Amino acid sequence: MTTNKKVPVLLDTDIGSDIDDAVCLAYLLRQPACELVGITAVTGRDPRDRAALASAVCRAAGRDDVPIHSGASCGITTGGVVQPNVPQTAVLSRFDHRPASDFPANTAVQFLWETINARPGEITLLAIGPMTNLGLLFALDPDIPRKLKRLVLMCGHFDARPLPWRGQGYKEWNAFCDPFATNIVYRTPVADHLSVGLDVTTQVTMPSPECITRFKNAGGPLAVVSAMTEVWGHDCKHVTFHDPLAATLIFKPEICTYQQGQISVELASARYAGLTVFERKETEAPHKVAWDVNPQAFFDEYFGVIGK
Repeated sequence: MTTNKKVPVLLDTDIGSDIDDAVCLAYLLRQPACELVGITAVTGRDPRDRAALASAVCRAAGRDDVPIHSGASCGITTGGVVQPNVPQTAVLSRFDHRPASDFPANTAVQFLWETINARPGEITLLAIGPMTNLGLLFALDPDIPRKLKRLVLMCGHFDARPLPWRGQGYKEWNAFCDPFATNIVYRTPVADHLSVGLDVTTQVTMPSPECITRFKNAGGPLAVVSAMTEVWGHDCKHVTFHDPLAATLIFKPEICTYQQGQISVELASARYAGLTVFERKETEAPHKVAWDVNPQAFFDEYFGVIGK
């Protein structure tokens, strides 16, 4: 496939905490239809640690050309560092990478702004971490979202199970880490706005030992991901493919079914801040959510791209 037919993708990620960010990045690097135009890291005591991990995965793929920038460590209104620890940095001594000190601090938002402005109407922004970088970007320049071709989020929870309060669903990590940023992102108009929520992503899981073996066999960037999965697997016996599912839908939308509607974010209640509420609408529906998934179709796509 020629470069001009590829989908230009910007990835915003909190790689290094849950394993699925790295699993997602490896897919994008090996997806022939993807033009990965940049990676931005978000959250952590020093988000440059996450940038270093992303560089290790990219270098293992032979892709030292992908720009990588570190972003915000603190939520817009939380007042403290969001998810400070990056446990998967334990593998960095085993792989070639750019050291964290190589990355200037907090350049992600400027990089996103410049890249989207340089290619208006072309970029798909895939966000698979807390919404802080995006919230800052959209607040600083409200015209930027209109210049995106598409916004794809692994964020929220949208099914209809009732809670003992007004609304539906329950809080999802990327949404509640920075509720104010999440609210900015959902209130900002984007031409094509897709959210892939926890109610759908939790349907695509695989035992950690099987993932480690399959990633090792795939080699390249998956060798780094396999080592990171070993760190993850000390505490978690399964890998849930939250972020990779969101990525595959950019290229294989038929893996899921969808609903159109309006997403709002709870801010008034401290207890439920960051909870996403989805209301189905047939008209004037600014948001699309993944509603159901074919797990086998997902795994066929994922491992068909990265190798087995």
